[in-house]
Amino acid sequence: MSKVSLNNVIKKYGDVQVIHGIDLEINDGEFCVFVGPSGCGKSTLLRMVAGLEETTGGQINIGERDVTTADPSERGVAMVFQTYALYPHMTVRDNMGFGLKMNKHPKAEIVAKVAEASRILKLDDYLERKPVALSGGQRQRVSIGRAIVRGPEVFLFDEPLSNLDAELRVEMRVEIARLHKEIGATMIYVTHDQVEAMTLADKIVVLRLGVIEQAGSPMELYRDPDNKFVAGFIGSPAMNFMDGILGEGGVVSVPALQRDVATGVGGEAGSKVSFGVRPEHITLDPSGTTHKVDMTESLGGVSYAYIVSETGERLIVEERGDVRSNEGDVVGLNFEESRSYVFDAKSELRIR
Repeated sequence: MSKVSLNNVIKKYGDVQVIHGIDLEINDGEFCVFVGPSGCGKSTLLRMVAGLEETTGGQINIGERDVTTADPSERGVAMVFQTYALYPHMTVRDNMGFGLKMNKHPKAEIVAKVAEASRILKLDDYLERKPVALSGGQRQRVSIGRAIVRGPEVFLFDEPLSNLDAELRVEMRVEIARLHKEIGATMIYVTHDQVEAMTLADKIVVLRLGVIEQAGSPMELYRDPDNKFVAGFIGSPAMNFMDGILGEGGVVSVPALQRDVATGVGGEAGSKVSFGVRPEHITLDPSGTTHKVDMTESLGGVSYAYIVSETGERLIVEERGDVRSNEGDVVGLNFEESRSYVFDAKSELRIR
C-alpha cells in the first residue's frame, strides 16, 4: 500500500491541453473516486497514474518513488478495466494466475495467491469454469482477482461497472466496498456515476475540463460545495437552481419562489445570483396556492414532484410518507433557509 501524489500534472495532445496542472494527494489506504461528466479528463488522469498515458508535465509519485516516466510494470499498480479482458480458453483459476506465471513466480506461490483472491471474492465454486460460463458480475470479479494476486501498491478501476445491469451494479458496488475494507489497499476509481462515488469513496475528486473543481469526503462535497457545478453534480436528483437578486444583509429575492430568503451570506447588494436548494430540503404545503404540480414520479418509498414556477423555472421536490401530491395540485413550498445555497451568477462560485 502506498500514497499517490500528483504535483502540477499536465497532459497535452499536440497543442491541445486536456489536464491542467493537477495537484492531488491520495493517502495510503484511501479509496479515492475521480468523478465528472464525459470528457472531463478522469480516465486520462487514471491512465497517467498507470503509465498508459505519457505525462507531459509535472510529477507523479507512488509511495516515495517518482514514477512519472516509469514503465507501467514498474509502478506497482494493477488496473481493472471496463471490459473484463479475460482469456476465453482459460479457466478462472488460470486467468487469475496467468500474470504471475508469465513472470515465472513459483507454482506454490501462484496457487496460494489465487486461492486467497478466490476466497476474498467468493469465486471458489467457479475456479474450473471458463469465462463463457460466468455472468457479467462474476467475470468482473475474476478481473479484480487477477489484480489482487499481483499484490499491487495501488488498485486502479476504470469504470468497472459500466457494462453491468442495474442489479449487478449494486451487487458489485458492495463487493468492491467490502474488498477495500478487507485488504485496505489504496484504490483510485473512475466513474461518471455520482451515486457510485458517494457510496464508495473516502475522497471524491470532482473534475471538469481537466481541472479539479473540488476534492473532499462525500458529505463535505454534498453539504459544502464550493461552486454551482459541484452542487449540481453531487446529489441525486440534482440541486434546484433559481435566479435571484442579492439584497442587503444577505436577503435574496427569488421570483420563482415568490419570496425573499434571509440567507445571511455576504456579497454585493444588487448582484445577480443563483439560489440553490436540494429536492429533499423542500416540503410541499397542500394549503398553499403559489405553485402547480406538473407531474409526479413514484418510486415506492419516495416520490418526486415536478413543479413549474410562474417564472417558468422547474423545481423537483422529494416526498416521503403516506400523503403525497398529485399531478395538477396547487401547493405552497416550504424549506429551511439555512439549507439554501447562493452562487454568483457569473463566476458560479459559492457566496458564503
